[in-house]
Amino acid sequence: MLELSILAVFVPTFFFVSATPGMCMTLSMTMGMTIGLRRTLWMMAGELVGVGLVAFLSVIGVAAIMLNYPEVFAIFKYVGGAYLVFLGVQMWQSKGKMAVTSENSVSSTLSRKALALQGFVTAVANPKGWAFFISLLPPFINSQAPLAPQLAALIVIILTVEFICLLAYASGGRTMRRFLQKNGNISLMNRIAGSLMMGVGIWLATG
Repeated sequence: MLELSILAVFVPTFFFVSATPGMCMTLSMTMGMTIGLRRTLWMMAGELVGVGLVAFLSVIGVAAIMLNYPEVFAIFKYVGGAYLVFLGVQMWQSKGKMAVTSENSVSSTLSRKALALQGFVTAVANPKGWAFFISLLPPFINSQAPLAPQLAALIVIILTVEFICLLAYASGGRTMRRFLQKNGNISLMNRIAGSLMMGVGIWLATG
């Protein structure tokens, strides 16, 4: 298990990094704004699986191989980024799957599986996430102690902190949604959400 001194440093360090606006947090806020907190949980589930996988592979060394072969990320990055840009354009036109309509309802045609997959792809296809875990996690691993319990403890902490931050961003998006709906600015909300979604897509594809 991890020593208390290690936890005292690791928890605030990762919380600060996780809370910093990034692709996953921006995606969470955008989805919280457009489809609500409850359905955004499915995206979060996929994102957390992706983050846990990246953290695990980073520690055991697979990430080092993947970073030497950028083409491994190409399909995830470009396809995932293009899909987000497509959704963003549809939001701008107020007729996409995730766009809020003037009747104050949200289309439910985007499946739970699609939401989870989008979260997973966004987490796994981010090279900066791999580089971050490669640089952050090893210093907190004691080479003289069994690896499995240490890695398990670190991943539990990572996923807990990440989930808290995702909830905070999604809740912020939901609050913005209610404010804009209350003031009758449905079109403005669609455009804000669409712009954010396109930004995440471009960020994912070019990052």
